[in-house]
Amino acid sequence: MKRLALLMLMLALAGCASSQRNRLSDAAMTPLTDLNLLNDAIPPVLLTAQKNPYAPLPEQTCESVAVAVHELDEVLEPDVDAPKKDTDPTLIERGGNAVGNAAIGAFKGAAENVVPFRGWVRKLSGAERFSKKVTRAIAAGNTRRAFLKGVRTGLACTA
Repeated sequence: MKRLALLMLMLALAGCASSQRNRLSDAAMTPLTDLNLLNDAIPPVLLTAQKNPYAPLPEQTCESVAVAVHELDEVLEPDVDAPKKDTDPTLIERGGNAVGNAAIGAFKGAAENVVPFRGWVRKLSGAERFSKKVTRAIAAGNTRRAFLKGVRTGLACTA
C-alpha cells in the first residue's frame, strides 16, 4: 500500500516545476545522504569565507566588491535586500507551490523512514557532521556577503 501511495505521489509530482522536481530528487536521495554516500562539495567561495569572513579585499574598489558579492550570490539563497523579480510567483502560484511542497515533504518523510534509526546512522556515518559543516559554511558566506555590502556602502558604490 505504501509503495502504491509513493508511486502515485511521484506521478502526481512529475508535472511540477523544475525546482520542485529537483527538490523531489533531493528527497529521494535522502537515504544516500543519511548514509554519507552522497554529498555535494562545499563551494570554494564558502570555504574561503569560513576562514575569515571579515578579511579585507586585496583591492577595495566598487568592481572588486561587486564581483565578490556576485560570487557569493551565486551559491547562497537570495539576500534579504534582493529586489523582487517579475518571475516571483503570484498568490495563486504560491498556493499551488504550497501543495507541491506538502507533497514533497510527505515524500521526503517517507524516504527518511527508509533508514532505520536514522539519527544514529547519520551520526555514525558522518552525515550529521557534514551537515553541520555545510551549515557553518553557509553562515560564513552570509556573514561575508553582509560584510562586503557594508564595504560597498562605505565606498559609496551603487548596488
